[in-house]
Amino acid sequence: MKPYQLKTKIRNAAIFACIALMSACNDNDEPETPSPSLNFTEVKGSGDITSQIAAFRTLLGDQLNTTPNQNAGRREINWDAVPDNQTNTDNFPGDFFNSTDPAVAAGRKRGAIFSTPGKGLRISDKDFSDLVSSYGEQFSSFSPARTFAAVGSNKMDVTFKVPGTATNAFVKGFGVVLSDVDQANSTTLEFFEGDKSLGKFKAPIRKDANGFSFLGVVFPDSKITRVTITTGSAAISNKWADNAENDLVIMDDFFYSEPLAQ
Repeated sequence: MKPYQLKTKIRNAAIFACIALMSACNDNDEPETPSPSLNFTEVKGSGDITSQIAAFRTLLGDQLNTTPNQNAGRREINWDAVPDNQTNTDNFPGDFFNSTDPAVAAGRKRGAIFSTPGKGLRISDKDFSDLVSSYGEQFSSFSPARTFAAVGSNKMDVTFKVPGTATNAFVKGFGVVLSDVDQANSTTLEFFEGDKSLGKFKAPIRKDANGFSFLGVVFPDSKITRVTITTGSAAISNKWADNAENDLVIMDDFFYSEPLAQ
């Protein structure tokens, strides 16, 4: 198993020093793909990911926003407030966390839109053992009890809106908690500014029985308009379980900076 690691390219020396103390670098890790000219900070780890998440929250902004009409700070999604009637089905709505309906609670208006080329999106309160019984032993929830995955594809996109509106938005950083990354190159986040890729980053493999990994990146001088998430080497499905050929991965908490109008 690889030790957790942190790769940083950042102009703020104080933040750099704070994060670097939490990390150990692995010289054997394959290089990431961002252009050397880009200013970015990558935070990643596996096992006990508490310190990595704390560092990433600080990079995004210490204010956790729960209502629209913000211009700084961060947003988080942990799936646990999703109602029962939209749990354990493949039709979780991609705009659940950015309804423009005035009647919808302000706390749901977080500016994130999800899509997949697969069958659909699924929230599970059983770590997907409702699809395959062995998934319950394979996967874990970081913030109990609900977890998230695309179904029928191992790829999904996250795009952004100004919370509670249809106005296109960008963020400065995005990160995700992952469960059961077994293969070093199977799970990635690719960041886009419009059609231009800002780089593809690889999640570290799990290092203990809990199976958690974290990967997040901040681009202080760029505008992230889309994040493509690849979870494992195959899709979550009721047709197969995890094995040497299929590295199956699910997601838990999402973290991103406040979406701002493009």
